[in-house]
Amino acid sequence: METDRRALLGLGALALAAPSLARAQTPPGIEVMDLWPGKPPGGEKVTVTEQVILRKPGGDPNDTAFLNVTKPWLMMRRPAKPNGAAILMIPGGGYIRVAVGKNGGPIDAWIADQGVTAFVMDYRLPADGWAAGPDVSLQDAQRAIRLIRANAGKWGLDPERIAVTGFSAGGHVAARLATQFHRETYAPVDAADKLSTRPTAAGLFYPVVTMTAPHAHGSSLKSLLGNSPTEAQRLSVSAEHGIPPDAPPTFIAAAADDKVVAMENSLMMFQALRAQKIASELHVFESGGHGFGLTGPGGVAMPWPALLSAFLKRHGLYA
Repeated sequence: METDRRALLGLGALALAAPSLARAQTPPGIEVMDLWPGKPPGGEKVTVTEQVILRKPGGDPNDTAFLNVTKPWLMMRRPAKPNGAAILMIPGGGYIRVAVGKNGGPIDAWIADQGVTAFVMDYRLPADGWAAGPDVSLQDAQRAIRLIRANAGKWGLDPERIAVTGFSAGGHVAARLATQFHRETYAPVDAADKLSTRPTAAGLFYPVVTMTAPHAHGSSLKSLLGNSPTEAQRLSVSAEHGIPPDAPPTFIAAAADDKVVAMENSLMMFQALRAQKIASELHVFESGGHGFGLTGPGGVAMPWPALLSAFLKRHGLYA
C-alpha cells in the first residue's frame, strides 16, 4: 500500500481521470459518507486540490489513490448477516497519498463475510498545510470511530464492539488511534464528538510505527515532520511511545522480507505493548513482502485472516 515519490510522480498523468473515478457508481451494500458535517477543521491555510489517480497505469479502475485529500470520507460495507460488530479499516500510502477506493476491496469484503460491518476511511495528509500538522490523520480517525458509534443504533451495531485495523502508514494512524484515545485532537463539531475514540481491539499490518532512527519509514517521516525533525518531534509521533495501560488488545502481522517498512517497527510496537501488559499477538511471516492482502506474492493465501479472526473472537468482538 506504499509507494516512493518517484513512482507517485510517474502516475501523475492519470490524475486527469479523477472526476470520473471519484463519481464511479457505488455497488449495492456499500454506502459512502463524509467524515465531517462541513469543512474539516484547521484548513484555513490549505491550498491543495484533491486528486484521484489509478495506482497502476491501465489497471483496475477501482484500484485508486487519493492525493491532497480535502474532503475525507467513510465507506461502509454491510454484511448479509450482521453480528453487531464493526471494523474500521485505515489504508496506507506513506502519508503521501491514501491507497483506497470508494467501491471497496477484497479485505473489507472478507470482513463482511464474517458478519462484521466493514468501514474504510479516507483521510487528510499532514504535509498539505492543515493546522493539526502530524495529528491531522489522527483527527480523521477519531472522527471516524465516533461517527460509527454515533450511528450504531441506526446501523445495528454494538458501540462497544468496534475494532480498528491499519495497513502500512494506515497502521501508524491505527496505532495512534488505539493508544491516544485520551487526547482530544480537535474541538467538537457535533454530538458525535462527545463519544469515546477507544477501539475495542486493534489490528496492525506491516505498520509504520516508529519515527526514530534507524527504522523510521522515510516518506512517512518527511510527510509528518519535514526534513529536519528534532528527536522530541520524532518521539511525539512514534506510536510505540506513551502507550497507556488501558490500550486495547492488539494484533500485529508483518513479513520478514518487507523491504519498504522495516519489520522492526512491528517488533517495537509488540515490545511496547508487552511492557504495559496489553494483550497482544505478533506474527512475522517468512515471506509476503510489503502490502500483502488476503494473498501474498504468487497468489499464495496468507494465514493472517484466520489468525486475526481468532484473536478478535477471543477478545469479544464477535462470536
